Amino acid sequence: MNEQQTMLADMASALFGDLSHGATLAADWGRIEDMGFTGLLLDEESGGFGGGWADAAILFRLAGYHAVSLPLVEAVVAARLANDAGFAQHGFGTIAEKAEGQFEQGRFTGVVRGAAWGRNAAFVAAPAPGGGAMLLSVGDAKVEERENPAGEPRDILHFSGAPAATLTVDLFALGAAARSMQAAGALDAALALAVGYVNDRKQFGKPLGKLQAVQQALAVFACEAAAANIAATAVAQALDRGDFDYEVAAAKIRTNIAAGIGTAVAHQAHGAIGFTHEYGLHPLTRRLWSWRSEFGSEQHWSMILGHHVTTAGADHYWADMARRSDATTPSSPGCAGPGEQA
Repeated sequence: MNEQQTMLADMASALFGDLSHGATLAADWGRIEDMGFTGLLLDEESGGFGGGWADAAILFRLAGYHAVSLPLVEAVVAARLANDAGFAQHGFGTIAEKAEGQFEQGRFTGVVRGAAWGRNAAFVAAPAPGGGAMLLSVGDAKVEERENPAGEPRDILHFSGAPAATLTVDLFALGAAARSMQAAGALDAALALAVGYVNDRKQFGKPLGKLQAVQQALAVFACEAAAANIAATAVAQALDRGDFDYEVAAAKIRTNIAAGIGTAVAHQAHGAIGFTHEYGLHPLTRRLWSWRSEFGSEQHWSMILGHHVTTAGADHYWADMARRSDATTPSSPGCAGPGEQA
């Protein structure tokens, strides 16, 4: 990280550490806005940080690490889209997974599903039925309140002839990339909790962490967390380059797989205590389970990735991989040890 990114990470870590697990929109959203984080991807002329997706990855990863239950990630992405589309912003925005309906003559009639904190947002960005993305005012919608397995709002918004702004961007892919970045941080946090617990908890006169089977399971977890973090880093760099289709698919597949393996190991290491409401593991694992299905499952992105490879043809596969590897700073995901940051 450069000096500016180190400062961003320090500021975010300090704030998110205070907000972990107990944040509420009414009490704590003002602190997010005071830090100016929602303008991270806006240029300085628009009142933002002038940051890129590599900066966003730092912020999103830390939000996942601290299990921040606020629509920060969604607001950052929505603010960038609204700025690009020239959509007036009066309050924070959010993003949604899908939209069903008709978009004609600048107006949308239909349903927007999976709007994170849609009930509280001023506007929503959603995939447009005909491709690209559209932005709508939540004030024009009838809100049907829903939640994901982590207890976070994922609302359904009903629109009838609502005016909408549009832009040509793959919002579904951006959402998948953002969830991959959050998941990488949450996996690191779950790994740290698991390692700390087995080193403190004693069984048969010695710490659980001294048992070979436990060490082996945590080593697998560490490798999964490391791979997810490398995938998240690669997709951020690809987004900054503007050529990201392959990396988004690969990152979402890899972090989804890591989330399945990592959460299972984390709960096995903790035993029953991992499921108690008072303990800090379940806010991480429930979010990881939720993020796995949001903005595309492994099956969805595997089909996209397979289509990308087969369309390019076998003769171009290795050359394409080498080109993309040269554009990515880390050369190998490696495996972090149980006591190390993945």
